[in-house]
Amino acid sequence: MDATSFPRDRVQAQTAWYATYRDLAHTPATHGTASQRRRLQELSRQIAAHPYWHGPAGTPAARMALKELARQQAHA
Repeated sequence: MDATSFPRDRVQAQTAWYATYRDLAHTPATHGTASQRRRLQELSRQIAAHPYWHGPAGTPAARMALKELARQQAHA
């Protein structure tokens, strides 16, 4: 799937999800992780509820392609 076929806000939200997850994984539990967990939940809602997924392009393969694109951007 071509990176330009995804709405920009979806790519940004998915990339932010990976960055937040990475930060959470490296934060000791004793340092308060509630805000990061809330951020992950909010980003998950934004990603899953986007109208893009309700159209013909919203296939499981497209969801995986978005995740892979965002994962590459988050680790770049």
